[in-house]
Amino acid sequence: MPEFAKQSVVAESPLRVAVAQINLLVGDIDGNAQRVVVEACKARDELGAHVLVFPELTLTGYPPEDLLLRPGLYPRIDKALSRIGSEVRGIDLVVGYPHRTDQGVYNACAFIRSGRIIARYFKQELPNYGVFDEKRYFLAGSEPCVVSIREVRVALTICEDVWVSGPTLQASRHHAQLMLNINASPYHSDKGDERVDLLAERAREGGIPIVYANLVGGQDELVFDGNSLVVTADGQLVQRAPSFQEAVFVVDFDVDSVGRPVPGPITPNLPFEEGVYRALVTGVRDYVDKNRFAGVVIGLSGGIDSALTLAIAVDALGAERVDAILMPSRYTADMSIEDARAEAESLGVRHYTISIEEPFRTFLHCLKDLFAGTEPDATEENIQARCRGLLLMALSNKRRKIVLTTGNKSEMAVGYATLYGDMAGGFAPLKDVAKTDVYRLANWRNSQSAVIPRRVLDRPPTAELAPDQVDEDTLPPYPILDAILERYVEQDLSVHDIVALGYDSDTVVKIATMVLRNEYKRRQAAPGVRITRRAFGRDRRYPITSGYDV
Repeated sequence: MPEFAKQSVVAESPLRVAVAQINLLVGDIDGNAQRVVVEACKARDELGAHVLVFPELTLTGYPPEDLLLRPGLYPRIDKALSRIGSEVRGIDLVVGYPHRTDQGVYNACAFIRSGRIIARYFKQELPNYGVFDEKRYFLAGSEPCVVSIREVRVALTICEDVWVSGPTLQASRHHAQLMLNINASPYHSDKGDERVDLLAERAREGGIPIVYANLVGGQDELVFDGNSLVVTADGQLVQRAPSFQEAVFVVDFDVDSVGRPVPGPITPNLPFEEGVYRALVTGVRDYVDKNRFAGVVIGLSGGIDSALTLAIAVDALGAERVDAILMPSRYTADMSIEDARAEAESLGVRHYTISIEEPFRTFLHCLKDLFAGTEPDATEENIQARCRGLLLMALSNKRRKIVLTTGNKSEMAVGYATLYGDMAGGFAPLKDVAKTDVYRLANWRNSQSAVIPRRVLDRPPTAELAPDQVDEDTLPPYPILDAILERYVEQDLSVHDIVALGYDSDTVVKIATMVLRNEYKRRQAAPGVRITRRAFGRDRRYPITSGYDV
């Protein structure tokens, strides 16, 4: 059990609530139910809790997506609930699950006592924006649910219900003295303060303290950071669990007309760089482990993106599960090879060198008649990248290790990447990380232990697919590019609005055109960790074929 959770049984309090901030696997109903049973027994026997609160959709994991459309899901849910009821006594449970009725399916939580479901709550506010698609699957509830736990009136709500006033005021009108809110709230950078401010506002509106129980762990492109917390009826933060860490913690309540939570540990918010880095590590670890890969393969170029990806992979999985492949071309500088080897050696990673010169020459020979009379251009550059992709995927197949692509959000935005080349792979850790933030994260990681050579951070970025090539031959400087992309992609500002902020008109039009033109590449890109409010994919869905101009 993590340090945060090492709280022993103390003198009897009027009400002791335990929160299970745990990592679940989508679709593993039996495994998730087993986790409920195990944590319930520990919370009862080791923590002396009266009620244990689990995250949203505990039994299916979140988000279950179209698993919810499979009829065979619901008998398994019923069996899991029966098992929990038969194996857990002596502690009340709040467990999230999808509840099927003749009218449709609800995002629900069950209040379980002495083997029986004695109350259910149906989520009222169904998010249908960004990464959320709940109206596709669920009906909205409309009624409050207030239960009595040791003579304390406790309201149950689910996630988005506390982002609006209605359900909280509803609970207040039903004389609730405490609210338990179960969540699967995904991470994006700087979300911690947003949650606290919002919960404080709800608590003050209803005059009710709120216990906010959140999921932790990675699920495909989403990462859940935990940070479960407790606020008083007047909106004061009095307890918060760690980020990106499983924990079962308790909060004691003294109760009169309202519950008064006893203050406990408050884990501070992580700084931007550390928070994003830990999100990336969590996303990589859980994607690899939950999909049962033996490890990962990374093409190590000597550049900043692959260096950061290597560090993330080692921190997520351990050096023994990471293979680094150096694939120099005729244009690769000696310093790139030296730096790539230094990176691998500093992290204790096995590394291998395979020159792409021979396969590149072979492809050029095969195509010489068809290319006759043409000048070298991006075609030959892309052939080199695809030689590398082929080699990495061959090793992936042979060793049952997934290829981690190393491209960043800036490159993916403007299509500065090769389909079936450097885009070839199964997971993209930096997919939602702007190039300027890649440098921030690399510097932060080096502050923990120096694993990326200084000149990798200092030299101009280059793909090394042509003589003396640097990224700025094709793109504006990354600080300018990223500033424009943030406004165009994440804030949805028009070209006119961005130019009005002082950016060069031709540059803005060029970048916006590249973003629109390269949607087809992004549709074929590997999934990657979401760390911003507007990631490519589920957050931002644009047509590939479109007559819309910038």
